[in-house]
Amino acid sequence: MPLLEVSGLSVRYDKAQLLNGVSLSVNDGELVGVVGPNGAGKSTMLRAISGLVQWEAQTKRGTTGDIAVEGTIKFNGKAIETLPAHEIRQLGLVLCPERRRPFRELTVLENLKAGGYLARSKAELDQNLERCYQLFPRLKERAGQISGTLSGGEQQMLSTARSLMFEAALLCIDEPSLGLAPKIRQELFAAIEQIHQSGIAVLLVEQEVGAVFEMADRNYVLSQGRIIAEGSGTQLMADETLRAGYLGL
Repeated sequence: MPLLEVSGLSVRYDKAQLLNGVSLSVNDGELVGVVGPNGAGKSTMLRAISGLVQWEAQTKRGTTGDIAVEGTIKFNGKAIETLPAHEIRQLGLVLCPERRRPFRELTVLENLKAGGYLARSKAELDQNLERCYQLFPRLKERAGQISGTLSGGEQQMLSTARSLMFEAALLCIDEPSLGLAPKIRQELFAAIEQIHQSGIAVLLVEQEVGAVFEMADRNYVLSQGRIIAEGSGTQLMADETLRAGYLGL
């Protein structure tokens, strides 16, 4: 049984069909990549999986039109498509959203502790904090610094680490390298690989196709709200039409 199983996921914002019948799966401990052109619906897919699109639909936040979500989402065999986002997180499905969103007025340490608010004990909180510092030593050096004064790369490290402050079985990461310098991207991808090797499953949405294909066990290509291909990096790179038309290679 897959850890995450998405079947026929469709999302419509007013008259705009952002996802249309998306189906994918992530197995326990697997790193799965999702790539595709800008506007393909990748971020919408992660937001729907984590319950945020459904929250928008219920509260009308972020839109003046109607939002419709269809399809099934199962996590560890449990249907979660109707659960509130905070309950989905408590099950161990954690989203690290795009564009780096730490609490800018808080320190690095305060941000990390905020991410661990669901920890069952101080010992668990301290253990997760130490794990984050091992993954991102720079955050330990910056522990007392106000997060809004960090560089873009450091803010992305902080956002990723904050997502790990609660025990995650599946970490969904949205465009982590966006706008980062090449050296920082390499550090971040190395940390994601360490997260994967520690046994945490990862669903990675990313524009850096080459980096994703090197890390991922399997990949999906998303275009215009639909899954158009699935396979290993080697298999997908061998398809010339796919490379030229959808991967930008």
